[in-house]
Amino acid sequence: MFDLNYSRYGAYSILIEWPQEINENILYDIIRFKKRIKQESLKEKLQVINGYNSLLIFYDLDIENFYDKVDLLKNIYYTLTDDIKYNRKVWQIPVCYSEKVVEDLSTYAKQKKLDITEIIALHTASKYTMYFTGFLPGFLYLGGLDEKLFIDRKEIPSLKIKPGTVAIGGKQTGIYPIESPGGWYGIGRTPLRFFDVQLEKPTFIEAGDQIQFYSVDEKEYNAISADVELRKYKPEYKIIDGRS
Repeated sequence: MFDLNYSRYGAYSILIEWPQEINENILYDIIRFKKRIKQESLKEKLQVINGYNSLLIFYDLDIENFYDKVDLLKNIYYTLTDDIKYNRKVWQIPVCYSEKVVEDLSTYAKQKKLDITEIIALHTASKYTMYFTGFLPGFLYLGGLDEKLFIDRKEIPSLKIKPGTVAIGGKQTGIYPIESPGGWYGIGRTPLRFFDVQLEKPTFIEAGDQIQFYSVDEKEYNAISADVELRKYKPEYKIIDGRS
């Protein structure tokens, strides 16, 4: 259990905050609480959005008695039990680390004074935990980047970053799901779609899941891209445990 802070966030919302640090214990606590809130609120229309250290609850109606709502939420939190389980998946994500498919790889390598082969080895060695989506629909906020790959964001952001660009900015790595301006350095590109409005779940990776990137050459990248366009490609994953 953590010492949580509850505050009004407009007429229809309550913000719940955890200690201001990024770690998996806080993430799993947030996910458990989020699941139980949804279970306990079946008769109420609400939306629950999680961040690194918070849950934001949007109610359908104006919150008439804030303190009654907070007392209810506190009771839910303090009675969380170990029966709240979920399958945590590790997704295998193909990435082409090539200057022919991404713009910034050579610039990034020069600034970091690393060989491209070393960048690939470091970037594919880690498993990255997905904390939440934001900034763009389907943009994954990932934790777990090797500190050797940290880099300040660009002083002048790029105007157009291609969909599927795998990038690094600050202490994070991420994937641009759609074309967008951005200040991160693109080091590779994946052929997979991370946001698809035609699907029931537009983003297939959920908070608490992990990602492991693996390197593919241009030929394999193009082959997977073709299968993705035809909706014939399904990302591979394995279930590693049921977290409580």
